Amino acid sequence: MAKVAVIMGSTSDLPVMQDAIDVLKELGVETTVDIVSAHRTPEKMYDFGKNAHTNGISVIIAGAGGAAHLPGMVASLSPLPVIGVPVKSSNSIDGWDSVLSILQMPGGVPVATVALNGAKNAGILAAQIIGASDKAVQNNIISYKESLKEKVIKGAESVKQ
Repeated sequence: MAKVAVIMGSTSDLPVMQDAIDVLKELGVETTVDIVSAHRTPEKMYDFGKNAHTNGISVIIAGAGGAAHLPGMVASLSPLPVIGVPVKSSNSIDGWDSVLSILQMPGGVPVATVALNGAKNAGILAAQIIGASDKAVQNNIISYKESLKEKVIKGAESVKQ
């Protein structure tokens, strides 16, 4: 089964990144989680990025705040799709530093970027990537999206009453 790696720069990113972990579990996608700092553990980041594809990983979700180099650096090292989650951290400039750092990648080193603190969407996107070749995951995504539709319909009915 395909695996998604959810990595982040520090434990302070976990409250945001937990949304990706939770939705991946809900969608039936095997997940591995680790702390990989581009600035404090560059050797670990390098090893992770170079070897993720040989370690059974299919998609990488990388969350980081501040300068937020982790998603781009991992994308520069790995042949796998990388989804970047900009995290509004305590040393952030309203999160814009993280957003722009992840969003503004040079040609040839793409990073799919979700909204500030948008780890849930990163998890869903990773599952959709895997679901393109895994019918069980795709069916889980179809059910998940149907449940979103049903919530909106129920919400609409409750305001009409």
